Amino acid sequence: MPPHPRFRVAIAGLGTESSTFSPSTTTLEDFHTLRGPAVLDAYEWLAPGTSLRDRAEWLPTLVGTALAGGPVTRDAYDLLKSEILARLAEASPVDGLYFDIHGAMSVVGLPDPEADLLDAIRVVVGADALVSASMDLHGNVSRRLAHQLDLITCGRLAPHEDAAETHERAARNLLDRLDSRLGRPLKAWVPIPVLLAGEKTSTRVQPGQGVYAQVAEVEAMPGVLDAALYVGYAWSDEPRNRATAVVTGDEADAVAAGARRLARAYWNGRKDFDFAAPAGSLDECLDTALAGTAQPFFISDSGDNPTAGGAGDVTWGLTRLLERPEFHDDTRTVIYASIPGAAAVTAAVEAGIDGRVRVHAGAEIDDRHAGPMLLDGIVRAIRHGDENARTEVVIQVGGVHVIVTERRKPYHLESDFTRLGLHPREAQIVVVKIGYLEPELFAMAADWRLALTPGGVDQDLPRLGHQHLSRPMFPFDAFDSEPDLEPRFIAASAAPLTGPDE
Repeated sequence: MPPHPRFRVAIAGLGTESSTFSPSTTTLEDFHTLRGPAVLDAYEWLAPGTSLRDRAEWLPTLVGTALAGGPVTRDAYDLLKSEILARLAEASPVDGLYFDIHGAMSVVGLPDPEADLLDAIRVVVGADALVSASMDLHGNVSRRLAHQLDLITCGRLAPHEDAAETHERAARNLLDRLDSRLGRPLKAWVPIPVLLAGEKTSTRVQPGQGVYAQVAEVEAMPGVLDAALYVGYAWSDEPRNRATAVVTGDEADAVAAGARRLARAYWNGRKDFDFAAPAGSLDECLDTALAGTAQPFFISDSGDNPTAGGAGDVTWGLTRLLERPEFHDDTRTVIYASIPGAAAVTAAVEAGIDGRVRVHAGAEIDDRHAGPMLLDGIVRAIRHGDENARTEVVIQVGGVHVIVTERRKPYHLESDFTRLGLHPREAQIVVVKIGYLEPELFAMAADWRLALTPGGVDQDLPRLGHQHLSRPMFPFDAFDSEPDLEPRFIAASAAPLTGPDE
């Protein structure tokens, strides 16, 4: 027998992050959908000639991802789900499935859509196929989802600099398990009654750094295959939203001890988690930037972060920025990224570079905090063809260079700015709709603050008004006693799970 039999392994998945507190929805048009060979091309670790590529007959079906936003429409989900099932049926029989999901997708009218999708997939691929999932550490692992999975892993860094490594680990775990012919491993699951925003659980700083360092230590224990610790997703109002520890392996005592250790470490650190940067009101952040000499000074307009689920078109922060008299002339250079406004973009394109425009942008979807923003200024840049924004323009209003987009877009890379002729390293202040700074921005910032602004991903979680969480839940409730953090061993089965998610 060759050392690595050519197992038939399918690939499928849907991934996005959905704020149920955002008035926006995620439609079929919002998904970037890869099919067939294009799926393989998306994973560098599956490039021709790589060890994992040669170890299996890969059967790519459909992998769809969408920028975080509001809940996915039921029509979009049903269409993508149906196509995945049809493509899996064509690929069957399969020995295994690599299930590439985020874990925080919400679908209108459908609780726990990742588990719903996997329930349906199990009917197609059968009970004997091994399923290995990779997830974002901000995903949610319900008992129902854990029940249908055989192997599960998640990212261990926030920001998510290890995404490719996480995907590769999930695939390697699957192939190793198939090679071993040992069948399904044991699986210990611990729901942790803590729900914190990602901005408070960065692994750059303590206690997140220390807590997440223990994940690899648990994975290295004899008898353990993989260990995962999930923060959960704070901006969705569903019973599954909470932190979770999941450990898989073949030695029951080791698997249970590892899961218990991770759950206890997270619970014990719950009160010490805090924002990864000094936080305050937007005015406080601007006052600090203006009083100092650090340049560029980054400010996160966190409440409308489009990569966490914000609608992206809340104008509250931009309104207050343009109201500040310090920015009414061009003695200071400020960059604001960004605000959607298709009509404003069209007008700017018609006016051309150095043309003057008087246009409104924003608040077409989320107008709960401020109305459309009047931008009376000069067009400084026009760029077509962006994957997310489609067309971007820069309108200078006083000293503020406002990036206006046809469709919402996150700005995480220096090239996102320089392609528009903007030079963030030379700006006094850069305001970005983001939570904690992504790696390139973090490295660029001489200093930064996190502004506590309103929107669909408001950092003040109690203010949002969750109604459907499993209670009690920190920080919403006080605890009179220690929670039950004992591991639950969950058997895998092709039959859907019924009963409470505890």
